[in-house]
Amino acid sequence: MNEPPRRFRFLPRTRDGRIAAGAFLAIFLLAMPPVTHTLLNRVEPSAFGIPFLYLALFAVYVSLIGVLIWAYRRGV
Repeated sequence: MNEPPRRFRFLPRTRDGRIAAGAFLAIFLLAMPPVTHTLLNRVEPSAFGIPFLYLALFAVYVSLIGVLIWAYRRGV
C-alpha cells in the first residue's frame, strides 16, 4: 500500500542534468522569434557573403549541439 512518491521522469535529478537543461533552454531561447526578429535580424553585416542572421543562428545551433554532447559525456 505504501508506494514511493512518483517522480516526473523528465525533470533532471542531478546537478549536471539541471545545468544541461537550463543551458539548453537558455541557448534555445536565442533561436526564438522575439530574439531573432529584434537582435539578430541584421542583413548588412556579413562575413564571407553570409548574412549575420545565418551566422548567428549557426552559432546558436552549434552551441546547442555542444550542450547535448557535454551532457552525453557527463552521463546525464
